Amino acid sequence: MKNRKKWAASAWKSCCLVVCVIVPVLLCLAGCQRNGKPDISDIRILYTSPHKDDDFRALLSQSIGETAKEEGVSLTMQYSGGGVDTQIEQIRAAQKEGYHAVICYPSDPKTALELEEVAGDMPIIFVSNKPVDDYLTADQYMYVGSRERDAGTYQAEYVWERLGKPSSMNVVIMKGEPGHSGTVGRSEAVHDYFTEHGVDVNYVYEDYAFWSAEEAAKKFGIFLNTGQPFDAVFCNNDTMATGVVAVMQKRGMDTAAIPVTGVDATEAGCRSIEDGGMQFTVYQSAKGQGEMSVKTAIALIEEETAEGLEGLDENGLCVWVPFEPVDASNVKQYE
Repeated sequence: MKNRKKWAASAWKSCCLVVCVIVPVLLCLAGCQRNGKPDISDIRILYTSPHKDDDFRALLSQSIGETAKEEGVSLTMQYSGGGVDTQIEQIRAAQKEGYHAVICYPSDPKTALELEEVAGDMPIIFVSNKPVDDYLTADQYMYVGSRERDAGTYQAEYVWERLGKPSSMNVVIMKGEPGHSGTVGRSEAVHDYFTEHGVDVNYVYEDYAFWSAEEAAKKFGIFLNTGQPFDAVFCNNDTMATGVVAVMQKRGMDTAAIPVTGVDATEAGCRSIEDGGMQFTVYQSAKGQGEMSVKTAIALIEEETAEGLEGLDENGLCVWVPFEPVDASNVKQYE
């Protein structure tokens, strides 16, 4: 009888030990399954972009790749060639293949809802081409970039002061892509600045050059053939600005007297300022945008929130990377 009691007590202790070991393991596994949070080394992120053929987008892609490597996550880069349907299919495939997030430079920000629909619960971090706020959702479908209107405002302020604050001006604007948030925000800000300051501006030429130096040079050359006077050229990026400067210099025009401004503070843009071509640009940090897009993606995967990230706006929709004005006085800081 005594031996039977000892055996029963021993068996009970063994059962308790098994329960104490197995239950926490099961709870842990259940918790991991419920939370669905992978280890950092298991995180898979897709980066999809229309192209990488201009200076800024090349730098952005480079920054995203370098940051992903530093953070220890797996990154796949794909380019859609500007095709909206291709980009939709890239995100659809990523969702089916178990990717944890997408960083997306949208071919067309108006397609954001379609991209989100195929992504489902998978977070999308739009970068550098902003959908309207109505298409964004905090901690799910977010935007990383710079406030586009600030760039146009910096350009207009510089030119107006550089020319002695004239009451009237003849202005050329070389735009990027139709519908791109940078094209819209930067161009509208130039218009609004002069309206707000009571300047009578005649916009003698405005056209799209699709971020291309060659396209800007071609269209600016056509404009010059009309013989219309102009006091300044506003370009939505540095690449187009360098194309304009090349045509002006070829035709013997004084770029010191007629300001040409860009955006991005690319290596070529900064060199042009130093050489007396362009007079002004606005630094858009491709490095900063790339870093924050990856860090935002990781935060949404691991913490399910972007709260606490530097630059997060009050609505939780956007992570802002500030623009900075650049001219001959400080250009060496950005080379």
